[in-house]
Amino acid sequence: MADDEIAETTATYLRLRGLEPSAAKKRRRRRRETDEDNLPFAPGRDPKGLGDLLTDLTRQAGWNPQLAREDLVLQWAEVAGEETARHADPVALSDGVLTVQCDSTAWAKNLHLMRATIVTELIRRFPEAGVESIRFVGPDVPSWKWGPRAVPGRGPRDTYG
Repeated sequence: MADDEIAETTATYLRLRGLEPSAAKKRRRRRRETDEDNLPFAPGRDPKGLGDLLTDLTRQAGWNPQLAREDLVLQWAEVAGEETARHADPVALSDGVLTVQCDSTAWAKNLHLMRATIVTELIRRFPEAGVESIRFVGPDVPSWKWGPRAVPGRGPRDTYG
């Protein structure tokens, strides 16, 4: 055997044993190193759970504030306490003011005194709901005044007698 044949046979042997990379492997490695999108264990390639996908979807669709408001209503008992939740229910949220209707004026006054604590807890738990303050109202009583543009005066009673 000639020296050229021995060198070629040795190179082939080393290449087949994996001790010396071939030119094709070098090209493949180079292509893999530059193409990071197709690497199996690259950052961002891990599968996501269903909850993560739903969170991304709701954020992209802009539903987070509305869902936070719904969560606030559903978890009101945890935020305000079980006893308080039996006597007070959130009824409206507009312009950053959460309106809570209470069973009695006494409950409304007591919760008014606890307003700072409840607002802090709401902001901590539901930052996207947009609650800035709380208004506690007593039980519904019939009123002749309806709406923000009520006219002062006695109303329909002024025609009596």
